[in-house]
Amino acid sequence: MMPSSQEAPSGLAGHAGDRLCAAIDRVSSPTCVGLDPVLEKLPADLGAVDGSDESVINAMESFSLGILDAIAGHVGVVKFQSACYERHGAAGVALLGRLVKAAGERDLASILDAKRGDIGISASHYAATGRLMGSDWMTINGWLGEDGISPFLQDGAGAFVLVRTSNPSSAQLQSLQLKDGRSVAEGMADLVTELGARHVGERGYSTLGAVVGATHPEELAGFRDRMPGVFMLLPGYGAQGGTAESLSPAFDANGMGAIVTASRSVIYAFHDQAGDWKTSVTTAAIEFSEAIGTVAGFRS
Repeated sequence: MMPSSQEAPSGLAGHAGDRLCAAIDRVSSPTCVGLDPVLEKLPADLGAVDGSDESVINAMESFSLGILDAIAGHVGVVKFQSACYERHGAAGVALLGRLVKAAGERDLASILDAKRGDIGISASHYAATGRLMGSDWMTINGWLGEDGISPFLQDGAGAFVLVRTSNPSSAQLQSLQLKDGRSVAEGMADLVTELGARHVGERGYSTLGAVVGATHPEELAGFRDRMPGVFMLLPGYGAQGGTAESLSPAFDANGMGAIVTASRSVIYAFHDQAGDWKTSVTTAAIEFSEAIGTVAGFRS
């Protein structure tokens, strides 16, 4: 039986913006590790994968839980790439639900990277998925407007709207100029600011955030100015070329306002390295956290 809007999962108690600030405070670094497991890249010592659904799910679960254990206490947030689990059908979706719960048990805030986008009752159904799993945030496609965004902000949940994405072809649409001189991305940023102002928490940040690629450092200061009180999720660090030093304009004076996410450079850090794979992941997570924590001003 689906819970009503008054019966939000316990993992969503409170305000998503405040919870994100608390997650950053716990580790003194505004960092997030993206969990994007690809079967062919998993460690060899997870056991035989014979192509059966059971062996695939077992390997995915062992790897994902290993990553959560390796990064807990070093970064405050984990971002689950929903597609990596959904591609394995119902068992993969069930695994995703277990992992979101496991992240919470390790004091990791969670982002469901699903990039949902719809309107009306369909948007409400998609939003309910994240809340039922207990995910703190979900990435969404906001190009359908306010009625495609608002359902994702119910019951204390948060949503990161795609504003300026990190992929190379993003400029084909997001950099187009509107009649008033703004880019399309800037227009979306202004909508996020307007809608987000209705959902600001005690820490001064909204439950509505924005995805802005770390691969566009020259644009970060402008987006920071356009979106006060809005957390920016910054993908593209590490393997996609984003560097720690270039991201400083995204943070406010207290080191808040942005969360930097790294995926491949952390979760596959064991490739071409000897020794226990979890140790390599932990080392990469610590180095990542230290670099971003220093730039944001949490560490000297």
